[in-house]
Amino acid sequence: MKNVASIWESLQNKVDRMIEQIGDKSPHFAPPDTGVYDDMRLDWWTAGFWPGILWIMYDMTGKKRYKEAAWEWDIKIERKSLEDNNFHHDVGFQYLPTAVIKYKLTGDQDGRRRGLSAANFLAGRFNLAGGFLRAWNQEKTGWSIIDTAMNLSILFWAAGESGDPRFAHIGKAHADTIVKHFIRGDGSVRHIVCFDLGTGEVVETRGGQGAGPDSAWSRGTAWALHGLANTYRYTGDQSYLEASQRVAHYFLAMLPEDYVAHWDFRAAETLEGEPRDTSAAACAASGLLELSAALPAAQGRAYREATGRILQSLTENYGTLDRPKHEAILLSGTGNKPAGSNVNVSLIYGDYFYIEAIAKLNGWKHRIF
Repeated sequence: MKNVASIWESLQNKVDRMIEQIGDKSPHFAPPDTGVYDDMRLDWWTAGFWPGILWIMYDMTGKKRYKEAAWEWDIKIERKSLEDNNFHHDVGFQYLPTAVIKYKLTGDQDGRRRGLSAANFLAGRFNLAGGFLRAWNQEKTGWSIIDTAMNLSILFWAAGESGDPRFAHIGKAHADTIVKHFIRGDGSVRHIVCFDLGTGEVVETRGGQGAGPDSAWSRGTAWALHGLANTYRYTGDQSYLEASQRVAHYFLAMLPEDYVAHWDFRAAETLEGEPRDTSAAACAASGLLELSAALPAAQGRAYREATGRILQSLTENYGTLDRPKHEAILLSGTGNKPAGSNVNVSLIYGDYFYIEAIAKLNGWKHRIF
């Protein structure tokens, strides 16, 4: 990728402005016309990504303003857990980029406690029959979703930090279920798999945020690619590395000419005119760097080169580094197209994974996920 150091410098200037623009908001999406981020509740699944950006910036630069802006977020999220709330399978997204990295970088013991508590909460959602982590709440008791692949890192971190192997046992069991039931033979990925709670048998699959049960939602593909590469890093189990590679090959084979994924690789016979999802592209790019790092240099080079092509396109064709009034970093994200929600918008998790990938190219070592 060209000009990585220059892009990183521009990102610092961008995030400096975002601190002033976003303030105390918990951002999720920004429409393209105004470029102003919304303010979501603190138990919403995206609450950790903005502070995660700030902690990466602090880790890379040592500038106190990033630490000061990030410091209170895990405190506020934990406070929400003492009220009526809707925390669920995504506590990894909420606490890894806040409490856990805070503890890693500063030694803050409350951050450690909050991270372990979140891991315990996630572990409590494990269903022994079927070996899966339950998704969402309310009536969806047998549902599991591919998004959880990215949340497994908090279980593996907790196992190492606490010395309690049950966290890792649960993480591996769910990862095994992902490999068995979510990833198809061609490397495409299901979003939702529903299990019988008593027997653990698969009852049905659902399209969820993808176009249908047999489609290939691109962000779900990226969750699997990145999440299983992370799982390999924690476990050393070759089966997860091979599964991540299979998904990566499918993802890369389905990319259009500008290397930025459409929202679903099987949304229609021809994808011309279908929305892109820059958040899927950014997450996949960061995951490809994990694959590259896990392999000998000659084998990993292709993944690193693919990352460069994706990030270059995101920067040049979908970025806002030259638009100081726009509060987000990437345009053209797709949240949930089947629901008609947040199509062609900026998404804070797209911004996060873009910065995560660029930081890795600039030498960032303290992995969150």
